[in-house]
Amino acid sequence: MVRTSKTDLIVQQRNSSKWKIFKRRRYLVSFLAFFGFINIYALRVNLSVAIVAMTTEHIKIEKLANGTTISKTVQEFNWDSKLRGLILSSFFYGYLCTQMLGGCLSRRFGGARIYGVGVAVTALLTLITPPLTRLNVNFLIALRILEGVFEGVTFPCIHAVWSEWAPPMERTQLASIAFSGCFVGMVVAYPICGFFADVFGWAADFYVTGLLALVWSVIWLWVVRDRPEDDPHISSKELRYIKDSLCGFSTDKEIPVPWRSISTSMPVWSIAVAQFCADWGNFTLLTQLPSFMRDTLSFNLAETGFISALPYVAMALMTQISGFLNDWVRATHLSTTQTRKLFNCSAFTCQAICMFAISYTNTPTGIIFCLIMSCGLGAFACSAFGVNALDIAPQYASLLMGFTNTFSCLPGMISPILAGYLVQHKEAAEWKSVFLITSGVYVFGAVFYGIFADGNIQSWARDDSKPEKSIPQPKDTEKQQPDLGDVTKCTVNLPSSFENSACTVQE
Repeated sequence: MVRTSKTDLIVQQRNSSKWKIFKRRRYLVSFLAFFGFINIYALRVNLSVAIVAMTTEHIKIEKLANGTTISKTVQEFNWDSKLRGLILSSFFYGYLCTQMLGGCLSRRFGGARIYGVGVAVTALLTLITPPLTRLNVNFLIALRILEGVFEGVTFPCIHAVWSEWAPPMERTQLASIAFSGCFVGMVVAYPICGFFADVFGWAADFYVTGLLALVWSVIWLWVVRDRPEDDPHISSKELRYIKDSLCGFSTDKEIPVPWRSISTSMPVWSIAVAQFCADWGNFTLLTQLPSFMRDTLSFNLAETGFISALPYVAMALMTQISGFLNDWVRATHLSTTQTRKLFNCSAFTCQAICMFAISYTNTPTGIIFCLIMSCGLGAFACSAFGVNALDIAPQYASLLMGFTNTFSCLPGMISPILAGYLVQHKEAAEWKSVFLITSGVYVFGAVFYGIFADGNIQSWARDDSKPEKSIPQPKDTEKQQPDLGDVTKCTVNLPSSFENSACTVQE
């Protein structure tokens, strides 16, 4: 009888029945996470669109007691540009506070559970936003800060989910499917919020997005488990494949966290800088694009919502492609380090060029084209730095995401306020400065990541008290089927229905 090695079993499972994705539980987790991020970003975008309706003068028809109808110009909230910038940035003050907390909570209580609770509470806060906003603008600012607090745990928690559910050679694909929900959320939310605000009033933006997010939270908490072995519906074949692929590299709550090594690691800081630069561009567009469309291109509210969504259509589509290409290049041509640098630096450079071009483009068509190109190319950067934490320290991935995302929150706080000070007269020359600054930020990110990024497991991310382990790694340059690591011994912990077994992964 011919005995099949563990390596052969892993490769066979990875390559067999690829079209039967719907039968794979890990892809169900990824697709539900995708819809989760749609709701997360819809809960952010709603105010960016609604604030245009809240502060725009419009004609109101009133009927007097004697039957006479009169029309008058009204403005529900007379907020200047500085106050609007403060309101739009307030979300990120709360978001900044819970990044590290999200990583710690996910290690203790499970990433999937905290992810679902974070979205659910944010949805409830969104539902009570309209009545409290009409009472006082300070209530709106306080609610947005609280929403940021509960949404702040989501990105670190989803990295904890991937550390348990994602086989290394499918990591970028699974993460890209989920993270593309961020851009689909903006694609869907911009026109929908624009439509509802135009037809039913700005309050509808909060009621619709809050209700949909609450429904999703119930489904997520009911279906998804923190670890594959806790899922009663996963097949034994898929469970063994996931555990063998991870080869013991799952989150260990007992391992002390090497905080000093993390905080002094340049590969970690390269991820933080890349996230900062990407989010500077994303948050600038996320919070300011509707206002830019109205001020510079003279679009009405409904058109603003639709046009503002187009760049994110490109980003959502390219995220799927970039995730597949990233894993394919890693498996057949380049090392993980080379692949991450290639995708990230190329994308940042092209985005810098697009933002620079916007500054000197005067036609609506040219501006919209550059915005679409910039966002579409940004997907290639996200598929690189977005999963880089899982490359360099898989068992600390949620903590690294919390650490690096803390710094990437700063653009959400700084960018809207800076734009509020730069754009006080709603002139094209003022918006030019906003895009030139964004272009410079992208250039800095490309240079820093290109120098310091790494795709290998760091020495401080290994537990020396246990047998040496290795995550499947692709060949650096040979065009052949991906190898699955060096010769290692590791213990794979399976539920009682399986035997504990030692896996030998050979090159």
